[in-house]
Amino acid sequence: MTKNNSKKPIRVVVGLGKSGIGAARLLESEGESILVLEKANQSEFKKLSNELTKKGISIQHNKDLSLNSFEDLRPKISSIVIGPGIPWDNKTLNSLREKGIKVESEISLAWQRLKHIPWIGITGTNGKTTVTKMLNHVLNKNKIFSLVGGNVGISASKIALNCKKRSNKVPKFLVMELSSYQLETLNTVTPEISIWTTFSPDHLERHKSLDKYFNIKKKLFENSSYSIYNQDDKYLRSFKSNLPKGIWVSSKGPGSESFPAKFWINSEGKVCEGNNEILDSSKLNIIGNHNIQNLLLVVAASRKIGLKGKEIERSLESFNGVEHRLEKIGEISTINVFNDSKATNYDAAINALKAIEAPSLIIAGGLKKSGDPKQWIEELSLTASAILLFGESKEELFDIIKKSKYKGLIYSYKNLEEAANASIDIALKLKVKNILFSPACASFDQYKNFEERGNHFKKIIRPFLE
Repeated sequence: MTKNNSKKPIRVVVGLGKSGIGAARLLESEGESILVLEKANQSEFKKLSNELTKKGISIQHNKDLSLNSFEDLRPKISSIVIGPGIPWDNKTLNSLREKGIKVESEISLAWQRLKHIPWIGITGTNGKTTVTKMLNHVLNKNKIFSLVGGNVGISASKIALNCKKRSNKVPKFLVMELSSYQLETLNTVTPEISIWTTFSPDHLERHKSLDKYFNIKKKLFENSSYSIYNQDDKYLRSFKSNLPKGIWVSSKGPGSESFPAKFWINSEGKVCEGNNEILDSSKLNIIGNHNIQNLLLVVAASRKIGLKGKEIERSLESFNGVEHRLEKIGEISTINVFNDSKATNYDAAINALKAIEAPSLIIAGGLKKSGDPKQWIEELSLTASAILLFGESKEELFDIIKKSKYKGLIYSYKNLEEAANASIDIALKLKVKNILFSPACASFDQYKNFEERGNHFKKIIRPFLE
């Protein structure tokens, strides 16, 4: 354990996650006295702790988020910085606020230092990472220097630190994926462009109600200069009257006179802006109608920035999608194998099921979230010859599917390794066209995050690929 003996006011950062590290390093570069409180023991972060200590950042391990962890520090604390993993209304934080201590989020800290650069804020239950990375790809391919950060890539604070170090190379845009966990703390952001991809029940364990979840995301658009919405999403359509003014896109046509889509797909697969064809959607090399929706959102933002249709089209040809999102990792015999570990809820998993050709074998499971699985199971009935379940929620999901009208085979396994290994023989026997790992559940029962889960799946399957 390292202690902070400075007489200067202390900025306390909670946690050694990506956001916490970014905030600590940014504040240290500004001459602040920094103390990081981390609940894990020192052995789990030995190398990182040593690196930060050498920079003058003090660390105390085995400190949970309780008032006791702050009691001796309270007279010295100037503020507390938290990452998105900690609820904004946490009881300890509320108690500290009542005692006059300022609490701020890492994303808000970064916004104050980056607001001179135009932000493109992207949020949504599903699709936001694909839209974020596709848009950044399009901009950079057209020599418009932009950076990705926030909920994906590097933390916003790390971007702020990098921009400070390289003041001669400031990006023209920051393409920022913003989760509801970040947006609930970010009241002052005024993005140049905001994009809402989809909306469906998710993270209700934290946000408690659909209305609260909706209003948290809505904040991003209330102060945005230009808002873009997905008309194909049933929730966003139904909430249209409650949304700030913006433009809409649709893969289903131009919309109606009372509810037009500014960007849409015609019967020949061309992207239209109003009545004008501007590019060919077939140039996009990733599958699924949900990715056509993502493409339209990217086109709308790119056109607002000033790119021409052909410039967007050319750059799309080299975009290969997002790791862990319907990622084709190879073939076994004639069977395609997809890693869709990023599908952490039912809606995301439904998109993957709709994108691939039946029949398929599906591997699903993990930590079940709130939400209605009915539509997911209906899509499984159309797509899946077999479902292999694993993880903490395997028995609950097994019972739900067994009681439904699903007629295929259902198996249950202790963990992903058992399920993935078993999937190969079952898939070959059933002569399916695809093995799809699309969990429809969170990863936190057995993994740190969906990336670790997806990487493990790929490691298990890789020796069998042709």
